[in-house]
Amino acid sequence: MHPKKRAQGKGNKREASGVSSVRHGSALSLYNAPETPMTLLDAPAYNAARARKRRRTIIASLIGVLVIAILVWTCWNWPAEHRVNRFFAALEQQHFEQAYGIWNNDPDWQQHPDKYKNAAYPYNKFLDDWSLNGEYGKITSHKILYATSSLGNSTLMAVSVNGRKSLLTLGVSHGTIGFTPFSLTPQKGQFGLTYWQISYQ
Repeated sequence: MHPKKRAQGKGNKREASGVSSVRHGSALSLYNAPETPMTLLDAPAYNAARARKRRRTIIASLIGVLVIAILVWTCWNWPAEHRVNRFFAALEQQHFEQAYGIWNNDPDWQQHPDKYKNAAYPYNKFLDDWSLNGEYGKITSHKILYATSSLGNSTLMAVSVNGRKSLLTLGVSHGTIGFTPFSLTPQKGQFGLTYWQISYQ
């Protein structure tokens, strides 16, 4: 080979090697370059529509939680109140056997009457209290004025029977109605508001 061409070939190889080294060095320098910290100018643009949607979602969630809390609070004593209403409805219709079953949470009590012969509140005693010859005579109306579960599992209720001013306090526990040693008495508070006092009879 001609000496001049051989020299040119060697020169071209050196140039190519130099270019490759420069490229390799540039890649390493880019790889090892420290990251530029993000500034306020680099933050994403404010999305007004997304912000409004998020705010509406939060408000709707809070309103939903508030509505559920109110419903739970107002309906907490509903099962006990419903049972007492059914009890007095049976008495008003003079269905005393049915009323006794509601009182004991045992609608089929007549199929096993022996269970209640020696009970603390037998059927004959029940009739003495609630039949036409009982304290209230013929029961024609009733109204639950107040109910509270503040004493635990038992729900206390103040009931007006036949429009009497003297209120009857009943307790409902696990579906069973019973007399209670507590009494509920309405009291007048500030601004004419009524609150109920629980006292031990």
